[in-house]
Amino acid sequence: MKKGTSRATRQYNKKRCMLVTGGLLVVLFLLMCLATSLGVASISPASIGKVIASKIPIVNQWISADDVKKTTYAIIWNVRLPRVFLSALTGGALAIVGATFQGIFRNPLADPHILGVSSGAALGATLAMLSGIQISLFGLGVIGVFAFIGAILAVILVYGVAKIGVGRSVVNMLLIGTALSTMFSAVISLLMTFNHDKIEKVYMWTLGSFSSASWDKVRFLLIFTLLGFAILLCFTRELNVILTGEETAKTLGIDTKKVIQILITISSLLVAASVSVSGIIGFVGLIIPHCVRLISGPDYRTLLPYSFFTGAIFMILSDTIARMAVPPSEIPVGIITAIIGAPYFIFILFYRQKRMHMQ
Repeated sequence: MKKGTSRATRQYNKKRCMLVTGGLLVVLFLLMCLATSLGVASISPASIGKVIASKIPIVNQWISADDVKKTTYAIIWNVRLPRVFLSALTGGALAIVGATFQGIFRNPLADPHILGVSSGAALGATLAMLSGIQISLFGLGVIGVFAFIGAILAVILVYGVAKIGVGRSVVNMLLIGTALSTMFSAVISLLMTFNHDKIEKVYMWTLGSFSSASWDKVRFLLIFTLLGFAILLCFTRELNVILTGEETAKTLGIDTKKVIQILITISSLLVAASVSVSGIIGFVGLIIPHCVRLISGPDYRTLLPYSFFTGAIFMILSDTIARMAVPPSEIPVGIITAIIGAPYFIFILFYRQKRMHMQ
C-alpha cells in the first residue's frame, strides 16, 4: 500500500512539475513576444513572427518576411530580439545562482554578488573605461572583456585568501568575499577621484542595462547558461542534503567540500558571464528563489528550473518597464529591479515570519 502510494505521489509530483514548467514557458514566450512588440515604434506580432520564421531553416521556405519593412526588420532582429533574449538569460542565470548560494551558505540573504564577483567585474569595467584600450573577444567589447576577467580574478582571489588564511569553509569564504568586495569598491572610488569625467559612465554601468545587447552577447551568455544550468541540475540531490547540514551530508557519503567548490565555481562563472554583458543587476537572485519556494518548496529538483524561468520572466518585465517608463530615454534596469525587489523582499520576510509564528 505504501509503495503504491509513494509511486502515485511521485507521478503526481512529476505531472505537477511538467504543468508548472509548461505554464512558465508559455508565460515566458508570450512576454517575449509582447516585449519585442513594445517600444517607441510599435510592431505587430505578425511581423515579429515572420522575421523569426524567416531565420528558421525549412520554415523560411514557407514563410517569408519580404513584406516587412527594412526598418521594422532591423528593429526586430538587430535590436529588440537580442535584448529580450539577453535579459531572459541574465535573469534566469542570476536566479539559479541565487538559489544555489542560498542553499550552499544556508543563508536566505545570500545573492549572486555575495562573493565579490560583481565588485571584481565593476573594477575590471572601470579599468577598461579608463584605459582607452579597444579590443573585442567572444562578441564582448573591451568593457565586457575586462568585467569578465575582473569577476574571474575576484573568485580566484577569494579562494586563494581562504586557502592561505582562515580555511575554505563557506562562512570564511562569505566573509572574505564581503571584505574583498568592500576593497574593490574602495579602489573604484579612488580611481574615480582622479578621473571625474568618467564617473557618470562607470556609475551607469554599475546600474545595469541591456541597451548594448547583440546576438554575439546572447551566444556568449547562452553557452555559459546552458552548461552551468545543466551542471547545477546534476547536483540537486546534493543541494537538498546540504540544506540539512554538512555533517548530515557527510554521513550520506557526500564530499561536501568538493561539491561546494564545484557549485561555487560554476555559479561564479555564471555571474561573471551575466555581469559582463549587462552590468550589475541586483535583487533578481535574491527575491526570485524566495518567491519560487512559496510555490515549489525547498526541493532543488523543482526550485532550480522554476527559478530559472521565473527569473527570466521577471527580468524581461523589468527591462520592458525600463524601456517604456520615460520614452525616448531609458532607465537602468537595475533601478527597476531594486524598486520592485526591495519592497517585495521585505514582504516575503514578514510573510515567512508570520507563517513560522502560526506553526
